[in-house]
Amino acid sequence: MNHIINCLVENQPGVLARIVGLISGRGYNIETLNVGPTADPTVSSMTMVVPGDDHVITQVIHQLQKQVDVIDVTNMTKRRHINRELILVRIATEDRSVRAEVVELASLFVSRVVAVDERTITLQMVGNQDAVADFLQLLKPYKLVSISRSGVIAVDRDMVRERTSDTSVE
Repeated sequence: MNHIINCLVENQPGVLARIVGLISGRGYNIETLNVGPTADPTVSSMTMVVPGDDHVITQVIHQLQKQVDVIDVTNMTKRRHINRELILVRIATEDRSVRAEVVELASLFVSRVVAVDERTITLQMVGNQDAVADFLQLLKPYKLVSISRSGVIAVDRDMVRERTSDTSVE
């Protein structure tokens, strides 16, 4: 199972490298990673999708909480949350009928055309993990030239809480 882990970390050089090294050094994988500033310029938010069972995720969370630069750790997976991922997909569409099919498919997924040239069309889609996976699955029959993905970002839907470490796997 994939788990979405949010970390608030001090916005300092080397923090990202230490956290990635901590997780990968223990043999765990990070499927996606997204880091960005928060409203407080001294704090960054890291969202990681880490595959594993409850034991693996418990270990990852405990290791993260031990880090000096980590302010808060939350496993978002079983909490009420909103997650999104942005993808850009470039598709070969030399045939006009293929282009029309791709545009029609894009409209079903509320994606939009962001670039067109003689031989390709580039689509932008924003959605949750399942919608992105479904969209990419339906695009497989076409000739995909390139795919670029932002990685998952997530925000908690529960009430505002104080910054305290969340040790539960939830």
